[in-house]
Amino acid sequence: MKATSGVRMVTGNGENSYASNSRLQVICILRTLAALPLLLFHACMQEKAILERRPVLCKAIEEVYMSLSDSAHRSTMVIADLGCSSGPNTLLFVSEVIGVIRANNRKSKDACAVDVQFFLNDLPGNDFNLLFRSLEHYDNLGCGNEPPPYYIAGLPGSYYRKLFPRESVHLFHSSYALHWRSKVPEELSSCTRLNEDNIYIGKTSPPSVIKLFQQQFQQDFELFLTLRSRELVSGGQMLLTFLGRKNEEMLMHGEVGIVYELVAKSLRSLVQKGRVEKEKLDSFNVPYYAPSVKEVKTFINKNSIFDIEHIKLFESNWDPQDDSEGDVVLDCAISGANVAKCIRAVLEPLIVDHFGEDIIEELFMVYASNVAKHLEKGKGKYPIIMVYLKKSMN
Repeated sequence: MKATSGVRMVTGNGENSYASNSRLQVICILRTLAALPLLLFHACMQEKAILERRPVLCKAIEEVYMSLSDSAHRSTMVIADLGCSSGPNTLLFVSEVIGVIRANNRKSKDACAVDVQFFLNDLPGNDFNLLFRSLEHYDNLGCGNEPPPYYIAGLPGSYYRKLFPRESVHLFHSSYALHWRSKVPEELSSCTRLNEDNIYIGKTSPPSVIKLFQQQFQQDFELFLTLRSRELVSGGQMLLTFLGRKNEEMLMHGEVGIVYELVAKSLRSLVQKGRVEKEKLDSFNVPYYAPSVKEVKTFINKNSIFDIEHIKLFESNWDPQDDSEGDVVLDCAISGANVAKCIRAVLEPLIVDHFGEDIIEELFMVYASNVAKHLEKGKGKYPIIMVYLKKSMN
């Protein structure tokens, strides 16, 4: 698999699109947002996730805003959303930034001291057309009478490459993107039997395969930190939210690994029916890795280019429509279908690129059934890591 090829969400706004199946990601964003009384978010204010932690993103925006508004000259705050995709998540993020700045403008004598430039970044295959059509309906993003001047531009390209001039960005934001790797490890791509019957780290994956996934994460994450450090201004900030794992032991990879094991199980059932070639399955791996909090801390501290202001692991239910606490799933069939829609919105482009379109409907019907059976044991949860970084001043 070529670097970054196929790692794109289902486009459009149809039933199976990412835009229609990204509520889980929205919930995770809400965990990082300030609970401001914005009309746009009124329906979302009931989410328990908002109350679970401090408004880290709000703090980051305020700090950048205050540093710029103190300037004697009109300033521009440059903010980049990396891996923005085309669902409602980007609109939530942009709206919140505008809202925080508008609230601070009320306290400022010069309410027009800061302009805001947003760059919405994703791979070229992203549905930027849908994204910008959606933005047309958000003329008043600040949800107030005096929103700050803001400008929005698309920026196609991989965040594992240079994106901006040196020291030009004040704040990087990324939600539900950095668990994706730049590519499948080359050794894994060239040897079809190395991770037989698996598409990611599974119970039967040999230690050599686990090491390859881990090394790819290390290379990608170190590169990402280095590139963003060069592009951030002195004291610039970065807020990253991505899937992780709770257990340090790689062979106990946890809930995220189970999600992909169930996809692999569903593909194996199609192999048994003669719908998929065994060799096709054995040559398919997802460019993905869910790190532990310790791994993330280790690589950030190793480079000494960022200071960790805040890091936390929290959990969200597999079923994006289930906001309840506890471990009991009330309707496994419905939850299985909800999870299948969510995973399909993410994985369908990868699967179509490798297996073709013919198996998609059947595959995710089988997958929904497999997820439902798994949920009979108890509720599935995604471990999610949020880390708030500042560029070191030294």
